[in-house]
Amino acid sequence: MADLKEVTYCGLYCGLCSQKNRTPKQAAALRDTMRKDAWEYFGPNIEGFTDFWSFLDRLAEGSSNCCREGNCGAPFCSIRKCAREKGVDVCVFCAEYPCRRIKSIAKGYPTLLADGQRIKAIGMDAWIAEQQERAKTGFAYADIRCHPYEVPND
Repeated sequence: MADLKEVTYCGLYCGLCSQKNRTPKQAAALRDTMRKDAWEYFGPNIEGFTDFWSFLDRLAEGSSNCCREGNCGAPFCSIRKCAREKGVDVCVFCAEYPCRRIKSIAKGYPTLLADGQRIKAIGMDAWIAEQQERAKTGFAYADIRCHPYEVPND
């Protein structure tokens, strides 16, 4: 059985989220550069710096949020709720896939439906391995996200 801790119910891979992949690396690089430039010493004298520095540290740590725990995405996510009610680990395995909720979120994530087909074709373990390789390239969903989407709330 595949380890789904990095797979959302809708079929996105958490490692491709810029909050977990790209942003922490860039924040850490900025923090390191600022440390070399002595910002830790003279920055606190600038209004707002302490809050900024704390925020930068949190960004550099990366997001530990997880869809499966309900800590990522909208807290009221109807996709998560539906999948849990139906006992489906990933929506692609639901008889109703792709439902209106998935079609709605796919408007913002153009690879979602193709990834769903890929999961069905090669299996979850192989798909996760592909996504791990994809993440190594620096790819993030933010690179291709189209426009805001609305997932039906019911």
